[in-house]
Amino acid sequence: MRFFRLANPLLSITLGLLTVRCGRKGDPVPRPRAAAQAMEARLEGLRKIRLVLPSTDVNGVPLAGVESLRVLYLPLGLTKPTAEEVFNRGEVVLERRRPDLPGPGEALTMDLKSLHRPPGWIVIVAVRLGEVAGRPSDVLPWMDPAL
Repeated sequence: MRFFRLANPLLSITLGLLTVRCGRKGDPVPRPRAAAQAMEARLEGLRKIRLVLPSTDVNGVPLAGVESLRVLYLPLGLTKPTAEEVFNRGEVVLERRRPDLPGPGEALTMDLKSLHRPPGWIVIVAVRLGEVAGRPSDVLPWMDPAL
């Protein structure tokens, strides 16, 4: 009776590694999504805002798109708040979702005539898939709807 011998030790090492099958089991874990950059926002009249959607995230990686845009409102105070203060303390008063959004880097005009709030401040935030909110836009004044 003859024993089976491998002529090449490198072949036996390769076969050994293949049988062990090193590596992680299960579905791959996607990398966490980074927040989108702040979008450009400016008033065009009393009730319209012109937006340019962000094209990169905070790490500089190009975006495939955003899931939604949220308009956050904060009532008037003694001083003009920062964008982060409106984002943290404000309330979401309007949301626009895909597929009604243009692609990254493209412009969009939002009509806010349905927004009935007293004077205050607003910011717009791009939200990525997975509810990852981006950086807020510049703070814009919201005028009295009676004007």
